Amino acid sequence: MNNINTIIATNLKKLRTERNLSLGQLSELSNISKVMLSQIEKNDSNPTINTIWKIASGLNVPYTALLEKEKENIQVVKHSDAVTQIDEKKQYQLYCYFPNTPHRNFELFQMELNENCKYESIGHSKKSEEYIMVLKGELTIQISGKTFILNENDTITFDATKKHSYINTGETTLRTMIINFYHI
Repeated sequence: MNNINTIIATNLKKLRTERNLSLGQLSELSNISKVMLSQIEKNDSNPTINTIWKIASGLNVPYTALLEKEKENIQVVKHSDAVTQIDEKKQYQLYCYFPNTPHRNFELFQMELNENCKYESIGHSKKSEEYIMVLKGELTIQISGKTFILNENDTITFDATKKHSYINTGETTLRTMIINFYHI
């Protein structure tokens, strides 16, 4: 996708469809004919700078939004690269694969808890939910005075602002996947 006209064609179609605009509607907004817009989207035209400005204005996007190559949105995090936290007793390990960011309102963790151990969480920030899936072992979880027992492939979700405890009563290391979701 090195050709600038191919990039413009791809971006125009993407931006127009994201806004649920027909070619006719965009034609009215940009003062560019439907035929010309169609030709640009099909990469059958070499649009002028002024044409691109009119289209950008009609879409209410910056001029460069039509010229930028689409960035590959793939991110691989190896277990060895995950940010690791270990409690002071070295019984509870938390591996952060994806932290919360301005564009991501959740965190993805893998949690390991040694056999016959317990870890207590004081709770998370306001408007947070926790989602857990047991990958290996048996998790006993206590939330607000209630006890739940989860086996491999079982899941639970709860209000994470409340104090909760993870308990591994098994004879093997417990391993779970945890998503902490933060409402915006």
